[in-house]
Amino acid sequence: MRLLIVSQYFWPENFRINDLAQGLVKIGHHVTVLTGKPNYPSGQFIDGYSFWGVSREMFAGIEVIRVPLVARGNGGATRLVLNFLSFALFASLFGPLWCRGSFDVVFVYEPSPVTVGLPGLVMKAVKKAPLMFWVQDLWPESLSATGAVKSRWVLDRVSSLVRFIYRGCDRVLVQSHAFDERVRALGADPKRILYYPNSAEELYRPVLQGPVPGSRALPDGFRVMFAGNIGAAQSFETILSAAGTLRDHREIHWLILGDGRQSCWVQEEVARRDLSHCVHLLGRYPVESMPDWFAQADVLLVSLRKDPIFALTIPSKIQSYMACGRPILAALEGEGARIVEEARAGIVVPAEDSSALAEAVLKLSLMTSSEREGMGQNGRRYFLQEFERNALLVRLDSWMKELVGESSKCAY
Repeated sequence: MRLLIVSQYFWPENFRINDLAQGLVKIGHHVTVLTGKPNYPSGQFIDGYSFWGVSREMFAGIEVIRVPLVARGNGGATRLVLNFLSFALFASLFGPLWCRGSFDVVFVYEPSPVTVGLPGLVMKAVKKAPLMFWVQDLWPESLSATGAVKSRWVLDRVSSLVRFIYRGCDRVLVQSHAFDERVRALGADPKRILYYPNSAEELYRPVLQGPVPGSRALPDGFRVMFAGNIGAAQSFETILSAAGTLRDHREIHWLILGDGRQSCWVQEEVARRDLSHCVHLLGRYPVESMPDWFAQADVLLVSLRKDPIFALTIPSKIQSYMACGRPILAALEGEGARIVEEARAGIVVPAEDSSALAEAVLKLSLMTSSEREGMGQNGRRYFLQEFERNALLVRLDSWMKELVGESSKCAY
């Protein structure tokens, strides 16, 4: 089949859609991606790209069509809004002209913003192809949960936009069972909602502990590692407060791997709270090195703010952590917590409870390595049972073929 993926983010930005697109190519599909100029998470265009610049290239057998957009920038909400709206506008205008030929399915990947659905609807209409919409982030709830938008009027307008998008979809895929009710409430046909969780790239697997090429020497002792986006949703206030509580346990070290909009704030807070001896900001590294990094940790940390919307979400790093067979410390509520507990893959504490987080770290540090490894093995087994990449690809492939068959019948 000829598949068109619409995603504001794509390689060299690090998102799960990169691996999904490659997987679809490997099972025989011709894949085109309509995306923007890469600028995430730094907020600046990645070297080699600019507002106009490269508009067409190949990646791993995938034709990549890039439209202009306003880069996110490093600060205010205005630039972020312009970033969201500019992609929706330019992808809607240029997509029909630059994406040549016909397509059997249009597939929209929506980690945020939901406005990516607008060019998806345009391409559905122009190419006369059914639309699949993969919901990674619930709008408008995520806007209010992060504090990005407080105006009731704005949130109501966003709700109307989401309702318009969902009603135009032939299938709505949700990454968490808990999304179902919210998606239905905003107009999606219950018969068209399908559960499709995130997996993890094949590179995520258990590896032996050893030095990570190109990295600095890590401190000896008990290592708690956070890997991923450093943003408002991850509740770094809780992490830093827990680190402060355990500051006198000199053998405990917090390793922060990644980047994001709150990186500078975290760096300033580490200095202000005098936590430099135990909180180590390591920066960003290629995704290919993540299994080697994870092997350096005694436990891997996933955290979210305490908010009803985040309780519905399964952070995709949970799948990555489980795939690598590492024990997990989850400071969150809801679906993510349920999965870690159900898998017996680690310890769960309430979101934004720094005292409970500190207590759990201390408890884990006093366990034997074999006890912690047992948790990691449990998580790996659960991953293979529930989130294994190739099994999920086969499931998606069958849904797409079913959808194409339905569309063909409707054409007669």
